[in-house]
Amino acid sequence: MKIIGVKDRMYFMRSYLKPAIAAGFIEMTFPERPRSKNQRYRLTERGFDLLKTMKESK
Repeated sequence: MKIIGVKDRMYFMRSYLKPAIAAGFIEMTFPERPRSKNQRYRLTERGFDLLKTMKESK
């Protein structure tokens, strides 16, 4: 959120996080407990491929 300058958590979840999960770019570390205080997110292979493509196009 800090990197892209978004301060509202709900806006971030609705506009960025959920679409990225649905597209398969990121995944939850605890998908069975989506509201866990220990929930984190990680890039999937598809996310790494997109990141690589973005870096190459610069």
